[in-house]
Amino acid sequence: MLVETDSVAIAEPPPPAGAFEKLPKWLNLVPMVAQWVWLGVRHGSVTLPSCANPGITSGGLVGEGKLEYFAGMGPVARAATAEHIGVFNHADQSIGALLPMLASAGLGFPLVAKPDLGWCGYGVSRLESADELANYLRDFPRDETFLLQRLLREPGEAGLFYMRDPGAASGELIGVLLRALPAVHGNGRDSIAELVAADTRLARAAAAGAHAFRVDGERIPAAGERVVLSTVASTRAGGAYLDGTHLVTPALVAAVDAVAMDMGADFTVGRFDVRYPDRAALQRGEFTIMEVNGAGSEAVHAWDPKYRIRDVYRIVFAKQRRLFRIGAEQRRRGHRPIGIAALARLYWRQQRLIGRYPLSN
Repeated sequence: MLVETDSVAIAEPPPPAGAFEKLPKWLNLVPMVAQWVWLGVRHGSVTLPSCANPGITSGGLVGEGKLEYFAGMGPVARAATAEHIGVFNHADQSIGALLPMLASAGLGFPLVAKPDLGWCGYGVSRLESADELANYLRDFPRDETFLLQRLLREPGEAGLFYMRDPGAASGELIGVLLRALPAVHGNGRDSIAELVAADTRLARAAAAGAHAFRVDGERIPAAGERVVLSTVASTRAGGAYLDGTHLVTPALVAAVDAVAMDMGADFTVGRFDVRYPDRAALQRGEFTIMEVNGAGSEAVHAWDPKYRIRDVYRIVFAKQRRLFRIGAEQRRRGHRPIGIAALARLYWRQQRLIGRYPLSN
């Protein structure tokens, strides 16, 4: 059944897709892969960045679980993270067993279900009831793990890109990604379905599959009404990425640094995906962590439509160069990169699972 998400009368629509966003995914990856290989040859290992976070599978390049990051958190980081539980979907798992687990964790509906081994929001679903949870449990791959997490209602969503040189007393934010959730802006005439069809990003997401907008497509929003269509803010689901690096303040850096340092001395590279009440609060360092990603986090704040293609690659290439430098220093300290064959196995396992996950929404 289609359930309408929160709608509010605010916000300008994000700018139209930029030149880089319009490129086919495989094409925009070619220069990134080329530089990655060149850096690998230069440093003697194409998997060297897997040393960046030695306590995480492949350093967070691919194949790691969300719970790995949460498990490594101390009290400071845990306090900043949304409440959650992990669920192993074994043959005897049942909704009857899950409801008491939710109650014990202080979780209630609505909540968010997401795969432990995820990517780009695949399989992430807002669940409104025990019936929807039962359906998610039924459709989720057997003998795999997913999370149930408190639904965060703060309107802002950001990715905070963090890097720290091994041994340094503090790190820095190299970028802030602002995500614009998939949404339509009503004109008082057209239905939600018609507004989606008229928007390049949303129409592409609707045609791609693997995602379902939780709205009544026949409803006609009032003029000026903004209707949020999705829990997932990925461009795959019709969201937009904007560069918010200008919002970085000493208070925000200190807050992120405190979390990162509380995840262990060897955690040096990551992106903290957070929700926040407003930009002033974010600048004060007030946010709630949804999840953490590691060395494989792309510098997607560079996807802001304001950037030319060469600007995008300038930002991405700088991030890659620093990532290899950090990996090299970690290797010097005794950490070994993962093998190419092992990394490939992790990648293909993740890709196979993504194809089996329930629809995101």
